[in-house]
Amino acid sequence: MSRFSKLFYTLALGAVLTTSALSAPNVLIILVDDLGYGDVGAYNPDSKIPTPRLDQLASEGMAFTDAHAPGPLCHVSRYGLMTGRYPFRKEIHWINNAVIDEDRLTLPAMLQEAGYQTHMVGKWHLGFFEDPEFKGPLRGGPVDRGFHEYFGIRASTDIPPYFYIIGDRAIQPPTETIEANGTEGWTNIQGKFWREGGISPDMDLHEVLPRFTDEAISVIEGHGSDKPLMLYLAYPAPHTPWLPSDEFVGTTEVGLYGDFTAMVDANIGEVIDALDAADMKDDTIVIFTSDNGPVWFENDVKRFQHASAGPLRGIKGGAWEGGHRMPFIVRWPERVKAGTTCDATICFTDIMATMADLLQVQIPDGQAPDSYSFLSSLDDAQAISQRPPIVMHAGRKHRMIRKGDWKLIVGTDSGGFSGREHKPPKDAPKIQLYNLKEDIGERNNVYDKYPEKAEALLAELTEIESTE
Repeated sequence: MSRFSKLFYTLALGAVLTTSALSAPNVLIILVDDLGYGDVGAYNPDSKIPTPRLDQLASEGMAFTDAHAPGPLCHVSRYGLMTGRYPFRKEIHWINNAVIDEDRLTLPAMLQEAGYQTHMVGKWHLGFFEDPEFKGPLRGGPVDRGFHEYFGIRASTDIPPYFYIIGDRAIQPPTETIEANGTEGWTNIQGKFWREGGISPDMDLHEVLPRFTDEAISVIEGHGSDKPLMLYLAYPAPHTPWLPSDEFVGTTEVGLYGDFTAMVDANIGEVIDALDAADMKDDTIVIFTSDNGPVWFENDVKRFQHASAGPLRGIKGGAWEGGHRMPFIVRWPERVKAGTTCDATICFTDIMATMADLLQVQIPDGQAPDSYSFLSSLDDAQAISQRPPIVMHAGRKHRMIRKGDWKLIVGTDSGGFSGREHKPPKDAPKIQLYNLKEDIGERNNVYDKYPEKAEALLAELTEIESTE
């Protein structure tokens, strides 16, 4: 018996399943890439990007206003989502390395043991033990960490080599070469940007987004099992390269980024339509969110009069809210009241405990240490959250803790991509303290005014970092 099988066995012995697999809801998690809090119309009435399908999803479910990625970058965010564990607790190096340890319980593994058929489509970005020529098995990926089936890509569509994976094998190895690309009028990490490298003969970067939509629809339409379905659809968009198809070019006032985001919204709508057409709407929990903030600089806001992060300060990679506070929508007609808004503070790590709470599964000791159920919020948007503080590491070794209305950052500026436009002054304070209820834009550092509050938060941050 493998270590992972032993973990399943331990989970089964310690679990109390009072919800049978036949009555458990299906689960569809849609994770997009580099979408800002202010891009979605349901979160920002002034957004210049039409997102009718996401707005509809919000109107049919619950929109969380204070949901956070576990980290402000692609791979760390995904680690927290899959494991219920803060990514700062592990050195995450994903290239030629499987980030999730074999004995680490994952969300799909927990659901698989609870009787689910688990599928993943899309961007993994948590590494494989790779064959240098990509002809052999790619170990340590989705099918070795809890998914029955997988179709996707190893990382972003601007990080070579580019090829499709089915199960644990490349469909075709990246035997050809693609030259680097960029777009005039944008920075070197925006627009139709991708890096030079290997690419498989069957891959066209323009077709990846619609291909994943088709694959997800196939999973939904082909689900004939008596088991409930768990589908994790991880789109690599609207991350660069921004590649809107012809029907979306010029449809927004926000250039390539707006057009591509509108295309993402439409593709999500196709998946939701397939789910509803399969008569799976009422008994499926749909969770939509983004892995981290956008690559959208202050100059872009001025140029297009579009605030991708909405009222939040900062962008991808940083400790300011724009780097990690995400749109987070839950639709579940059987249980979640339509058209509701919830202000509870939650983190992606919490999905695991929430599902365990719903299914009445006991998570083994030592697993998902940073996961806390928000099931009570789904039942009552006004329920008082008992979640402990959220802790995160970001950017250039910045540390952050969020507790109630208060937020403390150890480090100057955001530590993220914002530094490409503005370098912090040499005398910038090393500690930032904000009251987000009064200052959602994090413009007024009140560290000098409330030193005792800062000291208490710093002590709590250190304690959480040192324990698991």
